[in-house]
Amino acid sequence: MPSPDDRVLWYPEGLQTPSEVSASPSPSPAESSLGETVQLPAPFFPPSLVQQDHPRGESTVPRGLPSTLNLPEVPKEKACKGIDSLDVGTPDAWIPRDPRMVRLTGKHPFNSEAKLKDLYAQGFLTPSNLFFVRNHGAVPKIDQKMAEEWKLNIHGLCSNPTTFGLSDLRSRFRVVTVPVTLVCAGNRRKEQNVVKQSLGFSWGAAGISTALFTGVYLSDVLEYIHPKRNAKHIIFEGNDDLPNGPYGTSQLLSWARDKRRGMMLAWAMNGLPLEPDHGFPLRLVVPSQIGGRSVKWLSRIELSENESQHHLHFQDNKVLPMPVSSDQARAEKHWWYNPKYIIRDLNVNSAIACPDHDEIIDTSSQPHNEVYVVKGYAYAGGGRRVTRVEVSSDNGHTWSLASITYPEDLFRAVTDFDSVYGELDLTDSDACFCWCFWTFDMPIATIQASRSITVRCMDESLALQPRNMYWSATGMMNNWWFRVCIQRLEDGRVRFEHPTMAGAQPGGWMQRLKDAGLDPSNPDFLPDPSAPGQINNTEGPKAEAQEVQMTKPGNGRKITITELGSPEAKEHAWFVVRGEVYMGSGFFDDHPGGAQSIMLVAGEDATEDFMAIHSSHARKQLADFHIGTLEGTVEAKASDDDEPPSGSFLSAKKWKKVVLVNIKDVSGDAKIYRFALEGEEQELGLPFGQHVYVRLRKKVTSTNVGEGELVQRAYTPLSERGARGFIDMLIKIYYPTTAFPLGGRMTLGLSELSVGDTVELKGPVGHFIWKGKGIASIHGEEKHVSEIGLVCGGSGITPIRQVLRGILTDASDSETKVWVVDVNRHFEDILCREELEQLTSEHPGRFRLHHSLTGKSIPENWTYSVGRITREMLTTHLPTPGDNKLVCICGPVSMERSVKAFLNEIGWDSSNQIVLF
Repeated sequence: MPSPDDRVLWYPEGLQTPSEVSASPSPSPAESSLGETVQLPAPFFPPSLVQQDHPRGESTVPRGLPSTLNLPEVPKEKACKGIDSLDVGTPDAWIPRDPRMVRLTGKHPFNSEAKLKDLYAQGFLTPSNLFFVRNHGAVPKIDQKMAEEWKLNIHGLCSNPTTFGLSDLRSRFRVVTVPVTLVCAGNRRKEQNVVKQSLGFSWGAAGISTALFTGVYLSDVLEYIHPKRNAKHIIFEGNDDLPNGPYGTSQLLSWARDKRRGMMLAWAMNGLPLEPDHGFPLRLVVPSQIGGRSVKWLSRIELSENESQHHLHFQDNKVLPMPVSSDQARAEKHWWYNPKYIIRDLNVNSAIACPDHDEIIDTSSQPHNEVYVVKGYAYAGGGRRVTRVEVSSDNGHTWSLASITYPEDLFRAVTDFDSVYGELDLTDSDACFCWCFWTFDMPIATIQASRSITVRCMDESLALQPRNMYWSATGMMNNWWFRVCIQRLEDGRVRFEHPTMAGAQPGGWMQRLKDAGLDPSNPDFLPDPSAPGQINNTEGPKAEAQEVQMTKPGNGRKITITELGSPEAKEHAWFVVRGEVYMGSGFFDDHPGGAQSIMLVAGEDATEDFMAIHSSHARKQLADFHIGTLEGTVEAKASDDDEPPSGSFLSAKKWKKVVLVNIKDVSGDAKIYRFALEGEEQELGLPFGQHVYVRLRKKVTSTNVGEGELVQRAYTPLSERGARGFIDMLIKIYYPTTAFPLGGRMTLGLSELSVGDTVELKGPVGHFIWKGKGIASIHGEEKHVSEIGLVCGGSGITPIRQVLRGILTDASDSETKVWVVDVNRHFEDILCREELEQLTSEHPGRFRLHHSLTGKSIPENWTYSVGRITREMLTTHLPTPGDNKLVCICGPVSMERSVKAFLNEIGWDSSNQIVLF
């Protein structure tokens, strides 16, 4: 790469659009050599957002390449100017979009693909209007001035940390254009969702698109900033505003430095600036890897010893083991943090585009020696070439080779320099970054005799598409054989039927098969004389859920009611589920709620509670602790509903009803729910640091998933010390997102409540109690604490706040010092801010408070930190490690993990000095 001094690029003072640049003479080959001064346009505004009355309002057609190069034609579609009616009333109502796109997540956020027929008809390069879109939330609204001032901050473990503007990137590094196919990891997920619902929404087979991306090689930028030897990962962060922080992910630094992998920082596609949906003004482009690695609206790059800690780096783009169900993946977070399940390179895949779904041809009127040209696409990952595509007309018993064309290879035969595209030179590259196309001439006679057309492909590593589906909880990387069913109609015509239709569109042989009670993952397309054209697997397995086995086979032990109440049974927390007895002590160490949550049901029938909140995986684990069958039934405790209210409200053994009397909005997704206790002067009876179980039955609605199900979860009340007659709970509602389409089961149930509705409470529960006078009880063992650090994120403030109150409102304790680090996205998200500030002013020598904001909008007078929690932040704003000191953490799992890791590095003992709520 030439140094900045070797290559000076000239920039006009005003912005140039492609039409203005194309109107000026292009440099000759001699003038465009790397050592000479050349002309490149300054950053320009997306044509889709240019108003008709704008002086450059005609600049909406992509700048083409010279026809003499004999390259695939750049799409000539004009950028959309109109606002789709489906976007009206959403945060994206300002973005022009093509109404032909199939929306996969309702109105918002915008996740969409073209119809496969429309996509394939465009050829090698996809116009931006039909390029698939994967958004996790609202698109950042970036105007022309913001784009001109856009900054890319590169920092971390490098010798030359730098902030680049777009013009800096264009002037300091070689500008290149490379054809790249991007593919969503969820491509063809609808097929998996028909078999069994995954955690993701239903992509069809058009979650794939190709464009000419213009920008600079990431490897050149990394050479400029000089990574340090201990840097292992490179972390990328976008500028979007999501509930758990901006989208971010990381690459292995060794891969990013390898120019053969082609990673780019790009500002244009197909000769025009990036559209808002595609990352304007700057994005990362990672060829041959899943689309989720190509971060849009790129604003920050960090070199680190560790991989990205962004929420969606862990909670997305994984292929979990097939035995892990969706419920289990949602409930058991450790699966998401196992590095073995991360996806980087694409797998080998192919699909049939012609014939289209529901296409009908008349075979009876055509000679048998006539052919129908079957067409489709194929791709592979890691820069590997697809080496063969095979087509079968007999359900995979025999295969024939299809013809393959590689339009990408045309770019390997030319070198060119252009004022818009920069250098176009792939002559020394053998990596395959794009899809290829295949065709197969199938005789009409074969179509008449067949019941399906099946395709599979292989890449140069000999990776082959499998016959059977590998179902996973995320539904990603689905690449089993692509099959099109052939149905013979009564009039001699044939109708083709694809496996699924994207999104909520009806149709497809897989859903038809499932509706018939058959197994859509095991189709048999062999001829069936009794039902021409139908799938012949009527003897196949029924699509019914299997009952989870929760008992040990052959265990015939009988347990009496007397034994259930014995000292041994109490010590080991025996409990009953569906008439079977289990030893609860086996769960003490691993249960998320700790031993006390199990002791709550010792000696009782816990069927209702257990079945309401545990996944099928947890039910299966129950078999390991099965000790026998109960003789008789556990009698319910005598009701005291008619007794006058007295004493504390909570009962550790009995669910008790409370009535919702008020709902107060705190922020966009947080609310305070006030529930009335039995008596106006009644205390709740909850020690500081402990929680209550809340149980409710979700309301039945026409759209609710899991209608009427019973759900429960532990919460920490917001109520102050000495509050009587009510309990306040601060709840953050987890609405459905693209990453978790079903949202939070419990919080959505709470969001449906109206004043006058009831829920049930039980408790206290938890392994931590602040007893007062500087004494904490952890798992039943008391510990004197002189200084305590409390770290929280978002609504995690609620248990932290209770402990803080327990310390600072204790008249018998004037010594214990408290440090709080509270992280939120925006200033408005800081919960209990006024109370925290008041406690700071009232206890200046004992209480130190520090905030950090991770969002993009920071108040001008902000005096605290900006960004996620770092080791330096914890070192500065928490007590130093030592005897009689503790740190308590409550927040998202990813935050708890990273904070605990930092604390261990600082010197805190995770087994004795760190408590996770």
